[in-house]
Amino acid sequence: MNGEDNDVVPQRPEDKPEHAEADGEAAPTNEEEVQDTISDLELNELIESLCLSKVEEFVLLGYEHVTGKDIWDCVSDRYRKTGVPSLHQIVNDILSLKSTQFMNWMTISMYKGAQF
Repeated sequence: MNGEDNDVVPQRPEDKPEHAEADGEAAPTNEEEVQDTISDLELNELIESLCLSKVEEFVLLGYEHVTGKDIWDCVSDRYRKTGVPSLHQIVNDILSLKSTQFMNWMTISMYKGAQF
């Protein structure tokens, strides 16, 4: 195919998921519609499990008193002015959080008077 990426298979109309045709509705086409299909409970459980995964990582690095709530407070502090971003950005922010970033946030929060 003249050097094109062969991993991408073009979709044909007959390849549509069955649930999209059965309901009479089109499948979500943009990111906001896909994110809206996740309930708040599912979103909270997903964020909690990601934060707990990051806690386990920090414990392995020697930070034994970190909680999932601390991780979420650190990450969500970035969203205070801009609002909550899309799901993929939240996941990326949690999983890419470095221990030095977290400790800097904790130190600044202590100076601001946050309770720990």
